[in-house]
Amino acid sequence: MAHIIVVGNEKGGSGKSTTCMHVATALVRAGFKVGALDLDLRQKSFARYIENRLAYLARVGLTLPSPVYTDLPEIAPEALAEGENLYDRKISEAVTALEATCDFIVIDCPGSHTRLSQVAHSLADTLITPMNDSFVDFDLLARIDPESGKVKGPSIYSEMVWQARQLRAQAGLKPIDWIVLRNRLGAQQMVNKRKVGAALEELSRRIGFRVAAGISERVIYRELFPRGLTVMDLKDTGVDQLNLSNVAARQEVRDLVKELRLPGVDHTP
Repeated sequence: MAHIIVVGNEKGGSGKSTTCMHVATALVRAGFKVGALDLDLRQKSFARYIENRLAYLARVGLTLPSPVYTDLPEIAPEALAEGENLYDRKISEAVTALEATCDFIVIDCPGSHTRLSQVAHSLADTLITPMNDSFVDFDLLARIDPESGKVKGPSIYSEMVWQARQLRAQAGLKPIDWIVLRNRLGAQQMVNKRKVGAALEELSRRIGFRVAAGISERVIYRELFPRGLTVMDLKDTGVDQLNLSNVAARQEVRDLVKELRLPGVDHTP
């Protein structure tokens, strides 16, 4: 069965789609077959990223390893069993179709609480939660006492992950490996970074996730989206001399994939 990687965060602007594309592309470049699903039915940033990639490669005549994207299938209401949820059926059929040929499936969730997101979290073998490095985004995971800075308790999102873990345990599936990514770490605001880091470490011990460095705030990530490229592709697209920022970006993606500890992945491309 394919290993399912779910990228979820109920706040927008945390870099979910960029994380999805870079993880998926790193895996296909390492020789794995990777399927892709985008459950954000409104914005579909991950889907458009892959669409941009295929269009660019066709336009310039290049062949690069790419994830295989599929849309959720159309299901006629009369095809549903009594009491069956339409979105449950859609995601089940999409995942089943990809599992037939893929080693990994990367699923991008919307930045809001939806039925599709709930189901996807229960399917996750690996859950990646990107967050911007601030207490605004930390509120996604837990409530903080404003005076002491101590963690008061988990957030609604953390409770949803706990419920997904319970469902998997009841079904006899292996536990979710949950990784919180500190995206857009800047060089400044060192005091804030230390405070957020300390709060994350405390919370990770309480509710069971790992903390990892994610994708930094770099111009290159925004520039690559229209062509559907990742920092792993630069040398294959005629960029002979990589600047230091691009080299650092490529290394942070390698480090991220390594930190995920995915089955069968013993190196990064």
